[in-house]
Amino acid sequence: MDSIRQNKVNSLLQRELAEIFQQEARNFLPGGLITVSAVRVSPDLGMAKVFLSLFPVKDKATVIGHIKDQSHRFRGLLGGRIGKQMRVVPELLFYVDDSLDRAEQIDKLLKG
Repeated sequence: MDSIRQNKVNSLLQRELAEIFQQEARNFLPGGLITVSAVRVSPDLGMAKVFLSLFPVKDKATVIGHIKDQSHRFRGLLGGRIGKQMRVVPELLFYVDDSLDRAEQIDKLLKG
């Protein structure tokens, strides 16, 4: 169970990263949409798992790989936004959130 501080940092990071990806999405995913679906920060606030929904994308692994390669840049952009609120900007680990794909698969199986 996350502490109150972790929950506050999770929502702060999710909000700020969503704005960053809204501005940067055209570089990584022209004509697509990148959504920050969840952020989970470690108890020491040093590491954050960022779950991204990518739509419409055929090869999500390539896009997420490109985002992972640029994670240091995103951390710098995030630091510029939250530097006054947090002493240390957490290291960012990016993951694909495929919950919508799984829900769609289950829906197809139930209908078919």
